[in-house]
Amino acid sequence: MPDAAFETIPAWPFAEARRLRERLLASGKKEALFETGYGPSGLPHIGTFGEVARTSWVRRAFSLLTGMPSRLVAFSDDMDGLRKVPDNVPNGDVLRQHLGKRLTEVPDPFGTHPSFGAHNNARLRAFLDAFGFEYEFASSTDYYTSGRFDDALLRMAALHAEVREVILPTLGAERRATYSPFLPIHPETRVVMQVPMEEVRADGTLVWTDEDGKRWETPVTGGHCKAQWKADWALRWYALGVDYEMSGKDLIDSVKLSSAICRVLGAEPPVTLTYEMFNDEHGGKISKSKGNGLTIEQWLDYGPPESLAQFMFPSPGSAKRLHKGVIPRAVDDWLANAEKLRGNPDDAANPAWYIHAEGAPPAPPPVSFATLLNLAGIANTDDPARLWAYLRKYYPEATPESEPLLDRLVHHACAYWRDFIAPERRFRDPTPDEAEGLRRLAALLREREVEFLAMPPGPEREKALQDTVYDAGRFGPFLTKNKDGSDGVGRAWFQALYEVLLGKSEGPRFGGTVAVMGIEEAVRLVEGALARA
Repeated sequence: MPDAAFETIPAWPFAEARRLRERLLASGKKEALFETGYGPSGLPHIGTFGEVARTSWVRRAFSLLTGMPSRLVAFSDDMDGLRKVPDNVPNGDVLRQHLGKRLTEVPDPFGTHPSFGAHNNARLRAFLDAFGFEYEFASSTDYYTSGRFDDALLRMAALHAEVREVILPTLGAERRATYSPFLPIHPETRVVMQVPMEEVRADGTLVWTDEDGKRWETPVTGGHCKAQWKADWALRWYALGVDYEMSGKDLIDSVKLSSAICRVLGAEPPVTLTYEMFNDEHGGKISKSKGNGLTIEQWLDYGPPESLAQFMFPSPGSAKRLHKGVIPRAVDDWLANAEKLRGNPDDAANPAWYIHAEGAPPAPPPVSFATLLNLAGIANTDDPARLWAYLRKYYPEATPESEPLLDRLVHHACAYWRDFIAPERRFRDPTPDEAEGLRRLAALLREREVEFLAMPPGPEREKALQDTVYDAGRFGPFLTKNKDGSDGVGRAWFQALYEVLLGKSEGPRFGGTVAVMGIEEAVRLVEGALARA
């Protein structure tokens, strides 16, 4: 694609890249630094994936737009004190004895790493590596203790009053009286102390008193203290020269305050993007205690990682409902976009262009994910081998070895059908009109079977079968008029097919499902429903 073409691409990563380019042109920098943040008191989650994926897409767009080098730093806030014991780790009593200490000084409850922070940092790196992200890992503890933040900390100490003035208007009266951007590490207990500063000296010495009345003098340098959250974010931006960072809607106020502190320190804050948070299927707030969300482990049980990226791509500034029901659509949307990209590899408006980066998208499987879910329901199975037996009737040359993507989707479909569709299926008997339509469908399938089998497997046969489904419903209560005046078929006919034959209210084009399951099996399915009438 010509470089000039990147200027007009409307996709949001390029819009962000153009904003970032303006920043670098103004600053004279020759390299862009992207950052994502991670709180290692918990494990990586679906939001972690979304933030790193979206940032990586902007980074790629920036590189193509400008030709300038860039880096992505995944920064772990492992200098934070452990505030509470997570409910998803073993040996909680061990952690409880170390509340308040920085995460890299809390023992690892899993017993696999030098500290709880190190354990979760390793999980973060493994998580990011598994998805093939390109990044540099950074530890807050390492940066503080190595002296990398020393100059910035000394500057913050010199500007202590000005930094406080940014934060004080946002605090209550009691908190205003004691607030300082600095949190000293207790030399004896190693707890990250939240105490008033009696004095912040020009040389960077903090004077404070602990709960036992003992007075301490602590240098801001060398990892002997850390900055409070909003000041810490600003300190990082200033010290590292961060150019771009995105964050959730819940951090809008933090972004504003950290940006103001960054300016007090003497630097322009990075270009930022605020993304919306996820909602549950009813539009409500996702709550861990309610269990109304969806974990990344669950998504990857039921759909490939590319489908998760597809879900994350559109409109990051708009709220998304995150629940089990969005997975099948995301899978098929990804497959459709990947196929479009194969025909137009320069289409940077296509989400698959970002998902597959420089690599070629896979060849599409012969059936959609929604059709695989239908077949699992017809076969009443969560066994991939049985689903493959259906597929080989229509595609005799296909095997798990020759169609690895299809095999992945078969396993996902079986898991999804087992956990979500099978427990919720509710078959109903056909009404008299629906029974008449089903009899017409069975008769037409038998009548045209030889014609169908003469067609090669693929779109032509699937269209002919879909036309037959239409013909069967083109009578009586299901008959409608198309815009051109011809006879059409109302949605009620297709809803009846799904509710009576498959125990759900909707699905993909039924002709495609009949093509894969076979005429004989389809007629048997219809006759079984008629027997209940």
